[in-house]
Amino acid sequence: MSERNADSQNPELPESSSATPPSPPSSDSNAPASDSTQPGDIEPGDIEPAGVEEAGSSDSGSSDSGSEDSVDAEEQPPRSGYAGSPFHHSRYQGIRDAVLAGESQQKRQRQAARLRQFGAVMALVVGSVLGGVGGASFAVWQLTSDGLVTAGTTSPQTVTVNQVDDATLISAVAAQAMPSIVTLEVAGMGTGGSGSGVIISAEGHIVTNAHVVSVGGSETDPRIRVATTDGRLWPGEVVGIDPLSDIAVVKIDTGQPLTPIALGNSDALNVGDQTVAIGAPLGLSNTVTNGIVSALNRSITVGSSETPDDGPNLFDFDLPFGQSGSLGTVSLPVIQTDASINPGNSGGALLNTQGELIGINVAIASNQVSAQGAGSIGLGFSIPSNYAMRIANELIDSGDASHGLLGATVTDAAFDENATVSGATIDSVTPGGAADEAGIRAGDIVTRFNGLPITNRIDLTAQVRTVPGGTETSLTYVRGDQSYTVRVTLDELS
Repeated sequence: MSERNADSQNPELPESSSATPPSPPSSDSNAPASDSTQPGDIEPGDIEPAGVEEAGSSDSGSSDSGSEDSVDAEEQPPRSGYAGSPFHHSRYQGIRDAVLAGESQQKRQRQAARLRQFGAVMALVVGSVLGGVGGASFAVWQLTSDGLVTAGTTSPQTVTVNQVDDATLISAVAAQAMPSIVTLEVAGMGTGGSGSGVIISAEGHIVTNAHVVSVGGSETDPRIRVATTDGRLWPGEVVGIDPLSDIAVVKIDTGQPLTPIALGNSDALNVGDQTVAIGAPLGLSNTVTNGIVSALNRSITVGSSETPDDGPNLFDFDLPFGQSGSLGTVSLPVIQTDASINPGNSGGALLNTQGELIGINVAIASNQVSAQGAGSIGLGFSIPSNYAMRIANELIDSGDASHGLLGATVTDAAFDENATVSGATIDSVTPGGAADEAGIRAGDIVTRFNGLPITNRIDLTAQVRTVPGGTETSLTYVRGDQSYTVRVTLDELS
């Protein structure tokens, strides 16, 4: 406490006892005025900041403390006629508007900085993976400004996002991939159906399932119309069909470059990775569902046209309205996902969290006796994108696709009571074929092919066909109680 404050609070000291000359009023608003100083001793012109003097007098308990000015001073900032005063009205007039304008500018600067950090829409989606939901919301915000995302309730020709700030990673992935997703309507002689497709080139090439363009194998010269996500319809032309992989390529000519899907690496997937499926179940275009990778290196048999019979058809194509394949079966290597896939999703995209293509949806497992009424039970299957794109590129280049041939007939080791391991048992070997040349004999049990595990004959058949004819690869088999790994050069399946 200052000496002045100590003196003023000790009433027993005489006024003359202090040798210190009277000092001006303290700037401390809590200090009382000196007894030797009378308000009348100070002329109005002696101290220019009158507002400061009034504030000090009010705090000192002078006769002005009960005035209306004192009450007003408690309710609003004091006004001052002194232009240099921090309380002058010119100092605080419009501060709220300035603060709000500053906050808005800072928000825009933060958004611009984040956009520059992500760089592009693809980078935004990647950033949403690294940054969580916030990044996803930002990706959708950017796409909204580009016109790819429509706020509010509209026809599902685009991704509808009502609350951009609350948009999820799934919304960002869907917005990223949606311009590359199409719906196919196929008509023939008394038959018809719909399916999905994915744009893979700016020139208008679309990858889909063979059973979509052939309506389950019942049509050889279908009429195809393709609906893009902007609501336009285009005639489609079949470039090539490969029944063994159930892949087909259709082309449309829009007169302008299209947006091809970003490609992922299906060989780099892990069980548990998030997945997003987009397609047209039951003709409902641009339907988005999500799940995880439930299993990898799975193999299934499905009905297909113009194929050798690989065994019983245990799984349903997701064809709409109860349609089903009409000829034979084919073994396919697939990614298993619990993302909801329903009739009409065939040929649609399975995506990773970067919005990249990792699979072409092909089939579902169903507990229905017939395809009529079949729907998702959480067991959906997609052709790995690496395999699908190899076939699609070969169809675009030459109209044909290549598949390997081992030159052996196989059964399940589980049916052999003498087998000690799971795998594909060699039943017979074609003389001079690839298996024969590699030294494989009847009774051997194949347990690995091309580095992947083989648990039954469907696995081996499917994996052999993913490799082009003429490829040299590895094969592991068990003979007796010994395991052997050999190199085998596959023949061409014609």
